[in-house]
Amino acid sequence: MVIAFEWYGCLLLLTGMAGSISQRTDPLMPPAPEYAHSIRLDGDIILGGLFPVHARGERGAPCGELKKEKGIHRLEAMLFAIDLINKDPDLLPNVTLGARILDTCSRDTYALEQSLTFVQALIERDSTDVRCASGEQPIFAKPDKIVGVIGAAASSVSIMVANILRLFKIPQISYASTAPELSDNTRYDFFSRVVPPDSYQAQAMLDIVTAMGWNYVSTLASEGNYGESGVEAFVQISRETGGVCIAQSLKIPREPRPGEFDKIILRLLETPNARAVVMFANEDDIRRVLDAAKRNNQTGHFLWVGSDSWGSKISPVVQQESVAEGAITILPKRASIEAFDRYFKSRSLSNNRRNVWFAEFWEENFGCKLGMHGKRPGSPKKCTGLEKVGRDSTYEQEGKVQFVMDAVYAMAYALHRMHRDLCSGYPGLCPRMSNIDGKELLGYIRNVSFNGSAKTLVVFNENGDAPGRYDIYQYQITNRSTEYRIIGHWTDQLHLNMKAMQWASGDSSVPASVCSLPCQTGERKKVVKGVLCCWHCERCEGYHYQASEFTCQLCPYEQRPDQNRTGCQPIPIIKLEWHSPWAVAPIFIAILGILATTFVVVTFVRHNDTPIVRASGREMSYVLLTGIFLCYVTTFPMIAAPGLAVCSFRRIFLGLGMCFSYAALLTKTNRIHRIFEQGKRSVAAPRFISPASQLVITFSLISVQLMGVFVWFVADPPHTIVDYGEQRTQDPENARGVLKCDISDLSLICSLGYSILLMVTCTVYAIKTRGVPETFNEAKPIGFTMYTTCIIWLAFIPIFFGTAQSAERMYIQTATLTVSLSLSASVSLGMLYMPKVYIIILHPEQNVPKCKRSFKAIVTAATMTNKLSQLASERPNGEVKTELCESVDNSTPSTKTTYVSYTNHAI
Repeated sequence: MVIAFEWYGCLLLLTGMAGSISQRTDPLMPPAPEYAHSIRLDGDIILGGLFPVHARGERGAPCGELKKEKGIHRLEAMLFAIDLINKDPDLLPNVTLGARILDTCSRDTYALEQSLTFVQALIERDSTDVRCASGEQPIFAKPDKIVGVIGAAASSVSIMVANILRLFKIPQISYASTAPELSDNTRYDFFSRVVPPDSYQAQAMLDIVTAMGWNYVSTLASEGNYGESGVEAFVQISRETGGVCIAQSLKIPREPRPGEFDKIILRLLETPNARAVVMFANEDDIRRVLDAAKRNNQTGHFLWVGSDSWGSKISPVVQQESVAEGAITILPKRASIEAFDRYFKSRSLSNNRRNVWFAEFWEENFGCKLGMHGKRPGSPKKCTGLEKVGRDSTYEQEGKVQFVMDAVYAMAYALHRMHRDLCSGYPGLCPRMSNIDGKELLGYIRNVSFNGSAKTLVVFNENGDAPGRYDIYQYQITNRSTEYRIIGHWTDQLHLNMKAMQWASGDSSVPASVCSLPCQTGERKKVVKGVLCCWHCERCEGYHYQASEFTCQLCPYEQRPDQNRTGCQPIPIIKLEWHSPWAVAPIFIAILGILATTFVVVTFVRHNDTPIVRASGREMSYVLLTGIFLCYVTTFPMIAAPGLAVCSFRRIFLGLGMCFSYAALLTKTNRIHRIFEQGKRSVAAPRFISPASQLVITFSLISVQLMGVFVWFVADPPHTIVDYGEQRTQDPENARGVLKCDISDLSLICSLGYSILLMVTCTVYAIKTRGVPETFNEAKPIGFTMYTTCIIWLAFIPIFFGTAQSAERMYIQTATLTVSLSLSASVSLGMLYMPKVYIIILHPEQNVPKCKRSFKAIVTAATMTNKLSQLASERPNGEVKTELCESVDNSTPSTKTTYVSYTNHAI
């Protein structure tokens, strides 16, 4: 490209940027022109070099203090690599490399001005209007033609320079610029680098943060492409992968005002839980951030994660070691070049006059002053020139030396292959390479592949980026020294030695940098809106379990949460056990009842033909005693473990015992009622009062119950169920499933309903026959039995159904039902048969026939009783008894009870 410049611009380039150093006779004197700002080495092919020899100046000054490591070490690495290449007979034979090296002063705008030096040879100058003061034509010095540029260091500087160099098609290889923006091959097509881009570095740093368990971090970036692009890449990757949230993203201004770094520390403290700070900042900013943290008494609070701009450098941590302790930094994988160490330690003022900044380095490194023109006017010590690097001063190879040499060698290998292709067999530069095409050279650069100075493979991808290989460091303080210790490496994935890490607290455990502490087992995270890493922990309550990190789910109905609430487990199934207090009492009552009933039956059988047994109605008594026995026996299937057989017995016996009892009692009371009602109208006996008729009536009533049970069996076969709702308590720990027969409350009411109907009907007849003389029948004992039974069952209903919602429902209802059945049977047994057994056993003299009356005598006695009842209200006490005594048969003693048998009268 040819560009015409006016004479003023030409003069500026000639006088301001093309100066070179003249030889000096006194090796102890600094260079005479203090404005000298470049190094020039002659050669057949000239390479450009950009290095941050000085820091950024303050208060308007372009340049500041000297950078010994990042400036001088790197610059000397390029000179050393050129020396090695020029001495290598196999690499660019008969071709000498030269150099033009400039100082960027760590400022992108200043570097842009300096880089114009590299394009001078490509600018066509129009001198027709330029005249010297004498009127003669000006003589222009021929500028060097730069075929490629090594540098720059800072990404912001490389971006500025790359925009100029691409216009003139000059390839550029950086040794330290890592901004992801430079990977854009459409904008920076002539830019390549031997260090991996920050997109790899950001991924590696994110992997470190994740491995530490830090999910809440702040970011801090220096204003410019390197810092802003690095943080942007880190934030973007963290959003894509998730798991890490950014508390704050702060930026350090390019020209920070006084107190700016204190404000940054205070802002970081606004989110105290975000202790980890990911830094993409230049070396100067890192040092000032650490200093501000120290001033604000925050030593040990922040967990620094530094990018390769921090790496393993000493300068950022000098005099602030305690606040930097534990910092984790990252640096492209490198190795110390021993040959460079030997070379650099051998440099002196006498043998390194080509480096225009070496005298300034000498003063800075040894703390002395070189003559009257030295850069350290306040230093009392004078330099002797006999000082030696590494002996009289500390020395450690700067981390990017390897990459500077690799960049120079990459350019040399590309030129070598180009020379081999274009000048095959031609010694030195052939005419085809006298004017090297930058685009053609770029193609050779992108295709180089060689083992670099650290024996690692140097290659470029289609965007000019090197592969990602990083070492992970931690700054540690031991009893003896401070050092950057390698704790891992990253090559596509992180490999970290956690045991090698050391923290300011002296504890081996990793400090926390989280917004919220992890939830305990059984708790879900309720995320704060907009911040995925901040949450409130909510326990999964009730029958819910922790299904995932963020959700609770309801367990299936038959299950409950386990102890940790991380899953569900079956609800324990219970049943009424024989040893339960709720079962012991009913069983005890039932056993006593069975024994008593058996005793009565045996007594009646043994005295089957005695008057009392015959007067009681033997056939109906045995039916009634069978019902009483079944009522007691029902207790056992009601308490037994539910199964098909047990459930079948429950359905059969639940209402059958009561049905037997009350069918027999109903038949008895109905017979008594019909006899005495018939006697009021005529002396003829009523129909169906014989024992056979009574049995037919009784079993007819019982058959209705059996028919209902049969229909129940057909419609709904018996089976067991587990009722999880009966004891589904608020606390799942107390929840139980109840194994029971499938008998609903409605089925229970239907099963007992018929027996209760018989009981109520029997009670009605007992009331109607309450006036029959006790001398002739059992009406009154039956009446008392039915009254008591009604009271029992009236008490049963509220107890049974009122405990439907109780956790003890199964126990209470079973006990209530069985006890009610046993009490009903006991009332019948006690009131109807115990007096008879008492007489049979203890007073057999009363169990003898006294008289046998006809049906007519019975009716006459009943009529007289009615009349006496009417007179009882009109006469004094005792007179009625007199009439009654006069009306009875004289042969019957009035002092003894007479048992009249009317059960054997024919119809």
